[in-house]
Amino acid sequence: MYFTKEIPSHPKDIRQFFDTWTATHKLMFAALMAAIATVLQSAGGMFPGVSFLISLLTTAPILIGSLISFRLGAMIYMLTTFLLLIIQPSELIFFPFTTGLLGLFLGWTLLLFNRRIEIIVSSGTLLFLGMCIPLYLFAFPVFGPTILSSFNMTVLAFIFSFSLLYCWLWLEIGLLLLRNIKNFLL
Repeated sequence: MYFTKEIPSHPKDIRQFFDTWTATHKLMFAALMAAIATVLQSAGGMFPGVSFLISLLTTAPILIGSLISFRLGAMIYMLTTFLLLIIQPSELIFFPFTTGLLGLFLGWTLLLFNRRIEIIVSSGTLLFLGMCIPLYLFAFPVFGPTILSSFNMTVLAFIFSFSLLYCWLWLEIGLLLLRNIKNFLL
């Protein structure tokens, strides 16, 4: 079955490549990835409309950084959060709980697990929790005005299903991206 197949070795191969870098190179790379993630995330707030699709790509730089090391991915995540605080504070309610958290955890689970189903379920569960925090704790409409912040099991099932689907999509995008990076680097 497709979901129980092992993922390719791209994440581990890329991590081995980055292990040869010095700490200075890794820090410079983290700063670059944080800047790219900040620009991608703030595009949705600066240019409404189709640029919201661009802001979904914020997951990629954090995913790549967390492949190098979880600590470096967390550094990119925090630095992006601080840059968004300065540049586009309206994105702070969305980024730390959704796209940033998904990139951090997806990169980590790509190294930790070997099967798609394990990666999708663990990352999807964390994304589900990340979406529920702004929706129910802060009453921020993550999905817009269509889903209210009142507690409802149907809404929770929809959010969990969406989280799994979104993680699956990002897993496939991430593996495609990592394959291209691997071909470029190696």
